[in-house]
Amino acid sequence: MNVRRLHLIPALILLFVATAVVPQTSLAETQKLVLVAGKPSHPPRMHEFNAGVQLLADSLKDVENLDVEVVLNGWPKDEAIFENADAVVFYMDGGGRHEIVQEEGRRLKMIDEWAKNGVGLGFMHYGVEVLTDQAGDEMKRWIGGHYEHQFSCNPIWEPTFAVFPDHPVTNGVQPFQANDEWYFNMRFLSGMPGNEAKEIDGLQFQPILLAKPSDDVRDGPYVYPRGPYAHIQASGGRAEAMMWVVERPDGGRGFGFTGGHFHDNWGIEDYRKVVLNALVWTAKGNIPEDGIQSTVSKEQLDQNLDPKKPRKKK
Repeated sequence: MNVRRLHLIPALILLFVATAVVPQTSLAETQKLVLVAGKPSHPPRMHEFNAGVQLLADSLKDVENLDVEVVLNGWPKDEAIFENADAVVFYMDGGGRHEIVQEEGRRLKMIDEWAKNGVGLGFMHYGVEVLTDQAGDEMKRWIGGHYEHQFSCNPIWEPTFAVFPDHPVTNGVQPFQANDEWYFNMRFLSGMPGNEAKEIDGLQFQPILLAKPSDDVRDGPYVYPRGPYAHIQASGGRAEAMMWVVERPDGGRGFGFTGGHFHDNWGIEDYRKVVLNALVWTAKGNIPEDGIQSTVSKEQLDQNLDPKKPRKKK
């Protein structure tokens, strides 16, 4: 018996040496990220969900140990694409017709099971809006909050994002401005305003993009309804979160991003970078100190746009 063990020692040494010289990247676990785009809506170059997720996926193509799957035009016909996903991100229209609330709650239950198993979840632009009685509690559990009709507001304005928290999602992000339909005054967990880091019931909440809307912005008009809302005006001078991240007690991560209305904003480097960082972080990937690097040309912005009729001139 002892002799047999001695004969095994050289083989074990060779196995150890062979394993030790394998590059670390080949041993690293690969994360799977699924980006789900909604159906076409709005005039050209607005709500370009299909083009947007393809552009983001292309911008992530050089990230090591990350597999990105793309779903176009709404909920996939074959749900097998979600198998073994580390994160699923929804960029689509929301409200009462949100893709996640269809089929009498079956999809909600499915996503809730993902969350309980630590799958990361992200929602972008209109995708952060749900009806409170349909999916409000779920969104608070998954990503810390959501857009609520006539509690939140949706003006088109151009904030400057100049100060960022020390967080992997802000790695390499420099101050930037972007004219967009930036929603704010989300319905966050436990009624918090969402403009500072908090821990609530084991959920770690961190705002990422903060800015102070001017009184003119708060006074409206908003996109819909036109407003203004008295409670929005009464919060003048308060910083508002347009992007935030969470770490959930189930081990999963999540984020909300209220920009994404105008497709051409993906051409702004730091606007794009903070979202790319969030996508990778939510899937538990590694983000370099200088963030996820990418370049986007005018030609790339023009690719994969939905066929839409031009907006009629008034």
